[in-house]
Amino acid sequence: MDTQDITRTRLGDEDWLSAAYEVLTESGVEAVKVMPLAKRLGVARTSFYWHFKDREALLEAMVQRWEEKNTGNLIARSEAYAETIAEALFNLFDCWIDAGLFDSRLDLAIRNWARNDPDLQARLDQADTRRETALTEMFIRFGFDAGVALIRARAMIYTQIGYISMQVHESTEYRISLMPGWVEVFTGAPPSKRDLDRFLARHS
Repeated sequence: MDTQDITRTRLGDEDWLSAAYEVLTESGVEAVKVMPLAKRLGVARTSFYWHFKDREALLEAMVQRWEEKNTGNLIARSEAYAETIAEALFNLFDCWIDAGLFDSRLDLAIRNWARNDPDLQARLDQADTRRETALTEMFIRFGFDAGVALIRARAMIYTQIGYISMQVHESTEYRISLMPGWVEVFTGAPPSKRDLDRFLARHS
């Protein structure tokens, strides 16, 4: 078995994606290049091509991961079963607590990258429209007028983008402590004790 074969068995697509993710979120898309990634992983540059056709294929895989994880999970949480609008928001707020559901670092990196990439900006615009539509429909399900629902949905989205772009750092405990207040801001009413207790129970 030669060196290339050993490298191929030890590394998988996920290893290259993870390395690219770290570089993308730390230094931007311009820094995501095959040779530096290979050095980072301690392998020959040629081993990259066992996993991806070229750099563009790697970047496309990263964008697809962002679309599926961030936009996909946000929409799924907005559509999750809820008895009240407060519970629906708490379902959504899981995304702001669990990095496994929503990756803020990746979202910021994608937004920064899209500023100089028109094609990616178009995909980002589509993703933001999907998010806005999902949150608007969430409010409408609980009796909000369509126009009011849109405003509340946008307020939530713009607040979260602000959190991400400002790179606000809060402990999980502190962020959770603010969420009943955010529910009241976004819905016009505080959550019930039952809704709050159910939310806190899964994050205790």
